[in-house]
Order: sequence, then structure tokens, then C-alpha cells
Amino acid sequence: MSLIPQDFIEELLRRVDIVDVVGRSVQLKKAGTNYKGLCPFHQEKSPSFTVSPSKQFYHCFGCGAHGSAVGFLMEHTGMGFPDAVRELAREAGMELPQHEADEATARRAAEQRSHKARLREVLEQAERFYRDRLRASPRAIDYLKGRGLSGRAAARFGLGYAPDDWQGLAAVFPNYDAEVLLQAGLVVGRDAQGQTLDPAQAAGATVSRRYDRLRDRITFPIRNAQGEIIGFGGRVLDRGEPKYLNSPETELFHKGEELYGLFEARQAIQRHGQALVVEGYLDVIALAQHGVEHVVATLGTACTADHVRKLFRHCPQIVFCFDGDTAGQRAATRAMEASLPLLGDERSVKFLFLPVEHDPDSYVRQHGADAFEREIGRARPLSVFLLDTLADGLALDTAEGRAQAIARARNLLGQLAESALKGQILREMAQRLQTPADELREALALGGERRAARPAAAAAEPQRAATRERVPGDGSRERFAPRRAGAGRAGDAALGAARSQRLSRPRADHARTALRILLAHPELWHEVSPAQHELLTAAQQPVGELARWLESYLDEHEHANASALWEALRSAGLLPAAEELQPAELVELDAEQVQQDLRGALGSIEMAWIKQRQQQLAETGLGEQTARLEYQSLSLRLRELMRKLPRL
Repeated sequence: MSLIPQDFIEELLRRVDIVDVVGRSVQLKKAGTNYKGLCPFHQEKSPSFTVSPSKQFYHCFGCGAHGSAVGFLMEHTGMGFPDAVRELAREAGMELPQHEADEATARRAAEQRSHKARLREVLEQAERFYRDRLRASPRAIDYLKGRGLSGRAAARFGLGYAPDDWQGLAAVFPNYDAEVLLQAGLVVGRDAQGQTLDPAQAAGATVSRRYDRLRDRITFPIRNAQGEIIGFGGRVLDRGEPKYLNSPETELFHKGEELYGLFEARQAIQRHGQALVVEGYLDVIALAQHGVEHVVATLGTACTADHVRKLFRHCPQIVFCFDGDTAGQRAATRAMEASLPLLGDERSVKFLFLPVEHDPDSYVRQHGADAFEREIGRARPLSVFLLDTLADGLALDTAEGRAQAIARARNLLGQLAESALKGQILREMAQRLQTPADELREALALGGERRAARPAAAAAEPQRAATRERVPGDGSRERFAPRRAGAGRAGDAALGAARSQRLSRPRADHARTALRILLAHPELWHEVSPAQHELLTAAQQPVGELARWLESYLDEHEHANASALWEALRSAGLLPAAEELQPAELVELDAEQVQQDLRGALGSIEMAWIKQRQQQLAETGLGEQTARLEYQSLSLRLRELMRKLPRL
């Protein structure tokens, strides 16, 4: 990705018409200044999918899909980023730039792409081999029938059978000694000391013994979101350990990031607006066979933040399904901890605990899909599970029990972003603990208004003054800087007086709102005063980091639109963090429609800081003239903001 210059991508997006790119796959109709159609990423009867030719951006208000022309090709066709850029460049008659300095890097990248393609090729060959062996194995077929699986379900998920042979894959790979088989995780290699070789370190290693990783097992091909095979899972037919065996970590397969069945379940997940996460391959297949298709499974590992983040890209709600035993409770707790930082008012997580004698596979076979769907409907919201977990085993009718609950809650609730959800959870917890909400918040040390002050320089880059400079051959231009029209002299004076003083972080909800708008409409950056700029860049992550990046980016690309900004975020590796703020929902709106909201959020951030700073000054007694002057200057700015805010 980094080998393609950002300037080239921006020029490409200026030349390509996103309406033409999307229009090849979606029937679009003019709707005012934009175009509308049925979303290609989820099934719908009324069009909620819009394409903006002015912003060169698409967004679906039904499922949340969004992006540039590059992003559309990636999501709709499964192309990687370089291939999508290359395809659009070819259509636009543009040639990808070649830099001599990057020759070695480009050569290594090409070699890596070729190597990964070879890994995928051998995995596909192995998958065909396993499927053929399944058809030739009555014992394996009988096992699947005994589990209630139909031939259609087995075919849909590509199930196969690895024969009970130490080197069964030699039948399809005549060069069984090839390193690529080790690197793909299909074959296990051991050195002279009997140690198993890591697939990533197999190149050039001396292998004393090699054999098939999967033997006498039902095989489950594991696909990425684009449908490419990246590994295999295997289950024993009879008794044996381990019951399940997955491919090792390879260049293609990272089990902490991938989900079994996601490729097959994508459309159903988008259609339901919900993803159901279970623990086993056969649970996924059995549920899908009975019509519950929006199901995925983790790959023999606890749920991770990467899993949650990936699912939230497809839907706003996740339901985790676990056994009702102690192990299931532990797994649910880990899933909750992975989910907390990613939650918001428009995202939710629930927990479904089945009776101890059942897993999803056995439950749906015994009771049917309707009964299982009813169980999903009764799943516990994360807020309830969280509060139950905090109170578990504690005597909340005692001061000691309540104190222990607060201690447990401190780390967990601290991971939640400031939101209506967090406020509701705190309110309910306060009721359970019979403690005033304000007192509980103070005890938990939550909320921007109660955070310990800290130097602004620790979180923000130094403030840059606005300057004018003459650019040879380019006329006069104003270099980008935080100072913009309407900044307010009183506010600037207060900022100058307090520059060496301690600043607290702004309220997280106001800061997130402000940055969400700025990412959707970077042309509104001029609304940010110097004081507000310093507070915004000092905000909690990801807001502070994104604000500093946005300032730097707009310094070089002052007139960038949403499409170019989106791809710049992708190249910088910040797109996932930006998407957490959900700015895509605002791109279709005109800047004037969100301008007042931005001013309100920025004004609220600055007002909160001014009040805190005045309190700090008052506590010193205002004995020094500089302190009195600063206090008066802050008061002028506060009155100015208070006059404006009621209108916003």
C-alpha cells in the first residue's frame, strides 16, 4: 500500500467517477444531487444506498457500507488495495508510478505477493483432495450423517476428509518435500532434534521428518472475508486428542483475526443486522442448515478485539453464544472485555447461554430453528451481564461488598467511551449499589471533567502560529495553521496566558462529535480556534491522534474531499480508528447542515476547560496580577461562548 504515492491516489480519485464505478454493479437513479440504488452489500427492498458524485463517496444507511471508488472495488469484488488502485488506474488511462529508489522494495513486495498466491494455490489443491477423499470414505460420510449434516450443507462449506495416512497429500503433491507445503501449514516438519519447525521459518531449514498435519479427520476449509482459503480445521471422527486441530499461524492465517464461516455468512449478517458467534465449526454448519445463517465461530481461541472490530464492520449487533457452564462464563467474560472499547450508542453486544446439556448444534437439532431464534431474542444485553459480573459473589448490602464492586468496575468501565450507553450503565450500577451517580462516577474516576489535569504538551504537538509565506512561482498562499477566522481575541489571549499551565482532556463525547464532523467535512477545519485545536489534539485516543494527523494532512492537502481523505487514512493505517467514530454517516450532508453542531461541540469543549482553569486560578487566591488578568480574559471568552452556544 505504501508503495503507491498518496498524490497518485488523490489524482486517480479526481479522474475516476464513482457513479460509473458503482453503476456497473448497482442500478442507480438520480435523487437530487446524489444517486440512489439498492445496496449490493445487503438485501433491501427500498433503496438506502447513496452515491455522491461531488464527494466521490458511497454510503448505505441500511448496513453502513461506505467508502471511495477504491473501497467499493475492494468490498464488492474482494480485491486487495493495490489491485483495486491498479484496476481504476487502467480504466482512467493512468500508469502507476515507478520509482528507482523503490525497486528493491517493489521487488520484495512482488515476490511476497507471488509467494502468498502460491500458498493459496496449494491450499486450494489440498481442499479439492480432501473433498475427493470424503466422497470415497463411507466412514466419514456416516459420521457427518450421524451429526445430522446434509450433503448440501457439507458441499456449501467445502467439508472434506483427510485420510488416515502419514503422507496422504503426496498423492496430490508429487514434490512432497516442497517448502511451500510446510509454509502453508499442510505438512509438519521436524528438525534433527525432533523439534517442530515454525512455518514462517521453514524456508531453507533442514527437515529430518515430515508428515501431513491432518490425518483421519473431517476437514473444514477456513476462508477469509474474500472467500480465499487461508487454512484448515480438522475434527477427529472417533475418540482422540486434540478433538479439533487448526492450521498453525502462517503468512495467510492468523487465528486471532479470522472467523470461521464469515464469508458464507456475510449477506445473512448484513440482512439481520446481527452476527451470532459460536464456538465450533459444526455449530456454524448445523445452524446454517436449519436456516440460522448469520453465524460465525472463533478458531479455537478466545474472542479478540480484532474479531469484534471485524464483525462491527458488517453489522451493529453481536450475540455471543456460550455453554452455560463455568467455561462458558469465562469465555463470555473475555468476549465482554474485548468488546467494551468498541461499543457505542449504535453498537451492542449480547450474551446467550444455552442449557448446560446443549451446544448450538444439539439444541437446534432437538428443538428447531424457531426455538433457537427465541433463545437469541432472550439473550442478555452486555450491560446486564457486566453488572451481574461485577456483583458476582459480593455482598452488596455491605460497604465492603460495594467497595469491591467499584474496584472491579474501575478498569472495565474505564474502557467504555463516553456515551449514552456508559451513562445508563453507571446509573443502573448506582441503583444496585444504592450510591448517588455522581459519587459513583467520582469513585470510579470516570469522565473527562474529573480527570487529573496534565500538561498539554504531553498529548499534543506544539501549537503552530499562522504565517504567510511567499511560494516562488505559486503566488502568495497562507500555510495551513490552526488559527482561522472567528477564533476570538479573548480566547487567544487566554490560551497564550495559560500555555504553560496544566490542561485536562476535553469531554470525550464532545471531542468525538467534533472530530467525527471534521473527518466527514475537512473543509470545516477553519472553525477550530487555536484554543479548541490544542484541546482537541490533547483528547483521548483515537481522537487526539486523528486530530493531529488531520492537521498534518490538511497542511499538505488543504482542499481534499472525503474520498481522498478516506484513502489517506487507509494508507496511514488509521482507517479503523476513524471508522470507530462513524463519520461516513455525515458525508452526504452539506457542510452547512453540520456546521452548527461542530461549533456547539467545540464551544462545549472550550467552555469546560475555561471553567476548570478558572477554578484552578481561584484556588491559588488570585494574588498575582498575571493570574487576575488571565481569569478576566477567560471570563470574557466564556461570556462570548455562552452567548453563542444557545443558538447552536
